[in-house]
Amino acid sequence: MIQEGATRTRLEWAPDIPTAWDVVNLKMLARIFAGGTPDRKNVDYWSDGTVPWLNSGSVNDWAISAPSELISQGALHNGATRWAPKGSVLVALAGQGKTKGMAARLEIDSTLNQSLAAIVPGPSIDYRFLQYWLTSNYGNIRGLAGGDLRDGLNLQHIGSIQVPRPPVEVQRAIADYLDRETAQIDAFIAKNEELITLLTERRAAVIAHAVTRGIDAKAPLKKSDVEWLGDVPSHWSVQRLASTVARARNGVWGADPEGGGEDLRCVRVADFDRPTQRIHDAAHTLRKLTPSERAGRVLRNGDLLLEKSGGGEKSPVGFVVLYDRDEPAVCSNFVARVELRAGMDPKFWTYVHGAMYRLRITEKSLKQSTGIQNLDQSAYFNEYVAVPPYREQCVIAEQVERRTAEIDAAVATARLSVELARERRAALISAAVTGKIDVGVTT
Repeated sequence: MIQEGATRTRLEWAPDIPTAWDVVNLKMLARIFAGGTPDRKNVDYWSDGTVPWLNSGSVNDWAISAPSELISQGALHNGATRWAPKGSVLVALAGQGKTKGMAARLEIDSTLNQSLAAIVPGPSIDYRFLQYWLTSNYGNIRGLAGGDLRDGLNLQHIGSIQVPRPPVEVQRAIADYLDRETAQIDAFIAKNEELITLLTERRAAVIAHAVTRGIDAKAPLKKSDVEWLGDVPSHWSVQRLASTVARARNGVWGADPEGGGEDLRCVRVADFDRPTQRIHDAAHTLRKLTPSERAGRVLRNGDLLLEKSGGGEKSPVGFVVLYDRDEPAVCSNFVARVELRAGMDPKFWTYVHGAMYRLRITEKSLKQSTGIQNLDQSAYFNEYVAVPPYREQCVIAEQVERRTAEIDAAVATARLSVELARERRAALISAAVTGKIDVGVTT
């Protein structure tokens, strides 16, 4: 049993491994190199290509079986990119979000860009075992670049990584075991993530139906002549969104806080809790504000907060949340404080804005400049909405809140299952690659 005879070793990231296992720097076990990116301005390099090429985002796939793009033979011969053979392990040297430090196994021959390190194992290391070892030390690998998250890794960092080296047959047995076990865990995770997607879609459908049809299934309908609304209850009015707003004013950023009485919480887009359309308290941002900066900007319970600038491809600008607390605060300069007219229920109109965002109505009012999305507030407020009587708004909002609470509870359960499964997956990999699990092969 390979877990017997564990001893303390010079392996910094896993001091206790079986005595029969060597510890070797990765540069002694494999060839390590980076690729390159052909000139993007040369159209011929990127047209009618036949050569597979990978960017750093490809490591988000556990096993890479398809290229990011195809490049031409001319791009291969005249550029700095290089071939990595099937059976290599790729590590992202840089990349957005969690990409840096991720490891993927390469299941095709492919060229790669300069932000990927190709690790081509020698005969004494199994590439699947190596990937599991690198994956189990993802945080440690990212730390090699220093504390600044913007700093990238380099080939020297990768080559310096210490790797446990049991006999190759043991490595293969560990990899086979982990392939089987993680496949089951991954299937469980995928099933729960699919459930989360379905529940999220159901939640959106509940809200969209409620704010366009109401909750009385027998209510007579009329044509709204607005595409996204369709038929609406005949006693509702169809008005421009601006008719629901008393005033809207952009927020303020102020100055650095000094710990005095002029400091006030400043709500940023980062504080938006998108699933619930409220704000969260993960982190408070305090800013020093003068009396003139506060004037007309201090938030009140029932205000809506409209994202005016920022956004991105996956999360376009224009999201709206409800400020439902009595804590004095302002919103940042990228957010507008929206005060509703009398007779408008804040919760109901939060749901309306959410439905418009998910149905991509908001996107029609986006403007792009220097890579930043901005919301044309006038154009957005010019969109048509269905307006029920005030009391009906309140009843609809209460019912939607009850129904979405049930869905949210189911989503929370599924997310917890995913989180626990990922923790189990990580623990299983860590235990196996350090010899703490019997995989049926003795050393």
